[in-house]
Amino acid sequence: MRKSCIRILKKNGEPIRRALLDMDLLDNNSRICSEGDFLYLPLTAEPQDTELKLLPGDFELTEQDFEEHKGQLKLENLMNDVPHFEVIGDIALIEDDVSQPEMVAEAIMKVKGNVKTVLAALGPVEGEFRTRRFRRIAGEDKTSTIHKEYGCRYYIDLEKAYFTPRLATERSRILAQVKEGQTVVDMFAGVGPYSIMIAKKSNDIRVIAIDKNPDAIEFLRRNVELNSATNVEAIEGDANLLAERFQGLADHVIMNLPHNACEFLDAAIRLCASGAIIHYYDITPEDDLFGCSLKLIEEAAGKADRKTEAVETRVVRSYAPRQFNVCIEVRVI
Repeated sequence: MRKSCIRILKKNGEPIRRALLDMDLLDNNSRICSEGDFLYLPLTAEPQDTELKLLPGDFELTEQDFEEHKGQLKLENLMNDVPHFEVIGDIALIEDDVSQPEMVAEAIMKVKGNVKTVLAALGPVEGEFRTRRFRRIAGEDKTSTIHKEYGCRYYIDLEKAYFTPRLATERSRILAQVKEGQTVVDMFAGVGPYSIMIAKKSNDIRVIAIDKNPDAIEFLRRNVELNSATNVEAIEGDANLLAERFQGLADHVIMNLPHNACEFLDAAIRLCASGAIIHYYDITPEDDLFGCSLKLIEEAAGKADRKTEAVETRVVRSYAPRQFNVCIEVRVI
């Protein structure tokens, strides 16, 4: 069957495959095929321009003939309208407003053999500690699991600490920028998906992982042991108050706190060694993706008599209609 697809070099295939999975664009009903040095990744639909901007690396949008996976049970076989869901460890998450949630949960568990629990989110991420409430729809009565990503394992309790697998590609992208001998400060570390992946790259990388949520820090310390990431310092506390303690030490500062990262920019600048990179995440409107955030970073640097230069601005993913999760990277001089 001829389908729209992404053509990419084999050596660069994994990050874009994961990104397509995260965006529900990879057609798992068709077999990925190869030709020479290239992979062809089948798509569920023609990507929109905004979705194409989210994909990492160099690729070509084209068409190719694909074979279907034979005998594989598909959600489409069990229901007419397949809702969005994501899988963290052995837990599947759906939204609470899904029509006939029990039927959806039953179908997910039939198709995804590793899923032991289906939860429905009762609302958005909220509060100082970025937590969410759920109700069990099917399976085991639990909110905790172990999630695997890029060779790392993370213990998570979804009601006590925030985690999303949809940033796996983004975490890998940041990892590629960190070099041996550098110091990374993860200002809002959560259970450690950025910190632990970076620490495992080399024992010569120092990672300072901060979070205000005591449960997140408890899980982070457990994950440090789970992954033998002995070069991670897990610290419970407010990053604004801890910045002076680590002043001028950071080669990279990760600010993954969309909506509120702007409140910590003064502290982030204080953390930076000369030439350090700040990885600043925000939620911004379609008509001003980067400008306002860049201005806030520049103003914070100016208050400390320092300057910044933009390194990269990119859309990470769609967040809501006409709103995007963006990453802005600047060098602090």
